[in-house]
Amino acid sequence: MGIQHWGAFGGFQRKTGALVGHWTNGQNVITAIPHPSQNPPTVPQLNMRAKFRTVVAFSRRLTPLIRVGYQNAHKEKQSAFNAAFVDNYANAVTGIAPNYLIDYPNFAYSKGQLSNGYNAEVVTAIADTVQFTWLATLATGIGGPTDMATLVVYNPVKNQLVTLVGAAARSALTYSMLVPGDFSGDDVHCWISFVSANGKMASDSFYVGEFTVV
Repeated sequence: MGIQHWGAFGGFQRKTGALVGHWTNGQNVITAIPHPSQNPPTVPQLNMRAKFRTVVAFSRRLTPLIRVGYQNAHKEKQSAFNAAFVDNYANAVTGIAPNYLIDYPNFAYSKGQLSNGYNAEVVTAIADTVQFTWLATLATGIGGPTDMATLVVYNPVKNQLVTLVGAAARSALTYSMLVPGDFSGDDVHCWISFVSANGKMASDSFYVGEFTVV
């Protein structure tokens, strides 16, 4: 049985331009680095802060998935969340400054050597249900039938994420994921990834596509 989350972000320490992320009293905090002068921030600084906030705001909601998905994809003394942040800050932001948006097809919450869902698709997206399918083929040659699928559906209109960890074994080749009934008529973005049965290996997350829930 999977654990479903309807929806903070993992601890990290990182200095980026005029911002710094750190862990304080059990919470992740993004603050501006104090400046000796009282000069207002420059346009590039404001744009950088807007981009930073865009990535953090979306990524933090997927922290449990990132901790597992990036467990083997971060450097020493670097958290899984920090590694995912660096990747997404560089590759998964679109829009014109300062109105940045997440570039969903390039967003990653998992990065690893385990084979993903080969030819993964959403075959139906009807009220209350988004049905994922995939093939048993192991594209990287690493994995097996007991690997467990993680599914993600994001509704930008409702600004709501639905995630399901351990949805189904790779051997099942399909899973019908429940989503809120009020998703009907909205476009949703879908991802899939796999984690080994012992939880020690993960695949890359794969963007399945954008679909209208009917």
